[in-house]
Amino acid sequence: MNVTLASTWYPRGETNRLQLHINELRATYAQIIIITPPEKNLSKRGLAEVSELNRLPGILVRQPDNWSGGRYAALQASLETNSSYIQYADLDRLLRWVETLPDEWLHTVDKIMSSDSLIIGRTPFAYQTHPAALVRTEAISNQVVSHFLGRFMDVSAGSKGFSREAADYIIAHTIPGRALGTDAEWPILLHQTGFQVDYIEVDGLDWESADRYKDHAAKQEDQLQAAIQYDADPRNWEHRVEIAREIVESALSIVARQTWQRE
Repeated sequence: MNVTLASTWYPRGETNRLQLHINELRATYAQIIIITPPEKNLSKRGLAEVSELNRLPGILVRQPDNWSGGRYAALQASLETNSSYIQYADLDRLLRWVETLPDEWLHTVDKIMSSDSLIIGRTPFAYQTHPAALVRTEAISNQVVSHFLGRFMDVSAGSKGFSREAADYIIAHTIPGRALGTDAEWPILLHQTGFQVDYIEVDGLDWESADRYKDHAAKQEDQLQAAIQYDADPRNWEHRVEIAREIVESALSIVARQTWQRE
């Protein structure tokens, strides 16, 4: 493989599962980059997990001062490698995918190497495992971003592929800031400047948050119960509305900037 994994990870008990699958990851990716929050943003348990992560062989771990720029830092670090292609992934989502549907994961990594940019979205099966708070708010942000991409895409699944040229263009023409706004900013930037933006949907990006602090990926019934509990807390709905707002604002901002640049 000629693909570097550029990932961000806020530790929530995944280290033991990562250790179990590290050989599969190392066999698949030319380089593995993991960006974690700075120490000031981590609990004692989180600090212990990052310490364990640093002991795993074959992984480049970095802790930028500003966690909101984590995705940017991951993509930027990937350009320090010799790989021709990069997969950006939220590590907790990727780990679940590797555990539950490894053949689909490997097939998707292979597809990354035939595209300028590959947005990896969720099938209806994968989406129905998520809480309603995510489904309903992401429907709005996905609709806005899809409008500017000229076709429907689920852009919020935390997994995207880029050629080296596309990743270099993103780093040269964006700045870190709105972390989840990159779901809109990166594909729209590439689309409006002539890069081909492709799209696939996979089952393996089903809801990962139910896996937290477990020693294995949660089963569907556990996902369902966790989703019900998630939706019962109004603060989670407020949080998801704020995320959707961030993505929509990022979409409108990059479109306005690109329009100005072309005039």
